[in-house]
Amino acid sequence: MQLVGRVADVLAAEALEVVTIPLRARECDAASSEALLEEYAETRDPALRDQILEVYLPLSYHLAQRFRNRGEPLEDLAQVAALAMVKAIDRFDPARGVRFSTFAVPTVVGELKRHFRDRMWAVRVPRRLKDLRVTMAAEISELGQLLGRSPTVPEIAERLGLSEEEVLEVVEAGAAFRAESLTPAPDGGDEAPDNGWAAAALAVRDQHTDLVDDHDELRRLLDVLAERERLIVYLRFFQGMTQSEIAAAVGVSQMHVSRLLQRSLLRLREAARASEDDE
Repeated sequence: MQLVGRVADVLAAEALEVVTIPLRARECDAASSEALLEEYAETRDPALRDQILEVYLPLSYHLAQRFRNRGEPLEDLAQVAALAMVKAIDRFDPARGVRFSTFAVPTVVGELKRHFRDRMWAVRVPRRLKDLRVTMAAEISELGQLLGRSPTVPEIAERLGLSEEEVLEVVEAGAAFRAESLTPAPDGGDEAPDNGWAAAALAVRDQHTDLVDDHDELRRLLDVLAERERLIVYLRFFQGMTQSEIAAAVGVSQMHVSRLLQRSLLRLREAARASEDDE
């Protein structure tokens, strides 16, 4: 944890410097660090690692800048790159005869790509679909240049050796990469300013919401009626059938249906009053 804190402090100090000083100006430091790397490989002295890290932090920041404007703050990317540089220092073997920068660059870039692949998804998506999404994006771009237009789903499927269903599945999974905000972001925010339509749509009051409690109460009150009376009330007020239609369906006269409805409504009113009194 002490090392991570030191990384953050040093990175903050180097952030402005790396913008104005070309990486070539630090080649002398990189050359001298090769000797430190050899010594660190033998001793594993944390103080040596800190010295080496200070030399190569500008390189990690430079690599993090390649991934800016992809929905993740540059400060977070720089932190990921710095920690990846620490891993590269720990894993580097000078005996292989490879320059450290040659080893460190793919290590840091790989960690940055892994960060986007594993941490930036709004919804958990299978690893296979994540990898296919990256591959498909590159192939679609290349196909678009060859064809002079956007490729179709069958063309993409043939290019990748997938079925059309698999291509569509990857496209749908890509929608889970980043969730849209339900509220508009303040000025200068990362979210698009017109995203507030989602919140407005979800905030519209459903005119039937107030009827939910009434329906629950009515279902309870209907239990006081006999089965045939309950059926008649249901057909009349829930299905919208006329008294003549109900009479034909139940097998009684229309006059009898009318009397049963009047009696049923009277019993329902009495049951509702009794329920109010109990409350």
